[in-house]
Amino acid sequence: MTSSVALYEALTTATDDRARARVIAEAFERIEERYPHLPEMVTQGHLRETELRLQKEIELVKTETVQMRAEIVKISGEIRETELRLQKEIEQVRGEIVRSKVDLLKWLIPLMFAQVAAIAALVKLL
Repeated sequence: MTSSVALYEALTTATDDRARARVIAEAFERIEERYPHLPEMVTQGHLRETELRLQKEIELVKTETVQMRAEIVKISGEIRETELRLQKEIEQVRGEIVRSKVDLLKWLIPLMFAQVAAIAALVKLL
């Protein structure tokens, strides 16, 4: 016999309203015992509300993602500009180093010849 039929029979055989109320209360108690998670169940309204909140958050995350991608592209461009500027500056420094070497050799070679000549003159005098 199903619990619905048993509840019906208990209600019809109850002698007064107080007995019927007790039968109904016991039925609720059995339902709560059988389905302890019942108070935690979600209604369609709760589910729809949660779904709408999640959709809103998803849209917000999508917007933030688009903004982040745009910022990444911007920063990548800035990094590339910095790399190009640094490469140009490095080439300028290399050029300055080469010019310094050439200038140093311009002075060093004549001084070496002058030293050799001075030593040769001293050797002749002795």
